[in-house]
Amino acid sequence: MLVLLPPSEGKAPSGRGAPLKAESLSMPGLAEARQAVLDELVELCAADEEKARGVLGLSEGLRGEVAKNTELRTAGARPAGEIYTGVLYDALDLASLDTAGKRRAARSLLVFSGLWGAVRVTDRIPSYRCSMGVKLPGLGALGSHWRAPMAAVLPEAAGSGLVLDLRSAAYAAAWKPKGEVAGRTASVRVLHAPTRKVVSHFNKATKGRIVRSLMETGVVPSGPAELVEALRDLGYVVEVAGTGGSGGAAGSSGTAGAAGAGKPWMLDVLVDEVH
Repeated sequence: MLVLLPPSEGKAPSGRGAPLKAESLSMPGLAEARQAVLDELVELCAADEEKARGVLGLSEGLRGEVAKNTELRTAGARPAGEIYTGVLYDALDLASLDTAGKRRAARSLLVFSGLWGAVRVTDRIPSYRCSMGVKLPGLGALGSHWRAPMAAVLPEAAGSGLVLDLRSAAYAAAWKPKGEVAGRTASVRVLHAPTRKVVSHFNKATKGRIVRSLMETGVVPSGPAELVEALRDLGYVVEVAGTGGSGGAAGSSGTAGAAGAGKPWMLDVLVDEVH
């Protein structure tokens, strides 16, 4: 199982560890594309703070993020699972998983990034600011920059099992599963049950809790239909989008209502509130 996660805008400080060793990051097929973004980002932030702030879409109060980017090659690096913070990562709470859960997370979780493309939670990176929606003066839109490298690398990373896609739209644009991989991919929306509307906090927190549940229990669904069953067993209310009811994909017999051949499944998880 491969779980695709968005990063967080806010990040923990880099700390005092050894600096980035780009060659040690997972998925070396992304190395050239990573280096191109890193070089331009550092140069931009070092040369013109105001221009960099505009390119990165930072408010006056986040001016310090530009200076942080100038030090990406020398700042301390920490596991990505410690760098990313925010609602989803608070709910996931990687640090409190037991040893087996942490091993599962190291194997299964992949965090997408405007700067790094995608990293494992064990990859050591510095704190940075560069979203996938950024358009660098030289490289252009990062979503477009990453598409070809991702298309070359991600199918292998996906292996032969379930791909659980929890990314936000900007990060999903960098790699869209195709063909056979798409057929075993499931995306999740979290809806406020009374209104059937996506609510940001519910969405992020519940996705974090879903991932934590899977890492804690060690459940490894073989495909989207099995994921539906697993989530229901874990106490979640799940519907397959388009089936019109929670019974629409209770097993492999629900595949016809979920997605056609080579198309991802869309699952709706319904919540009343986040406790």
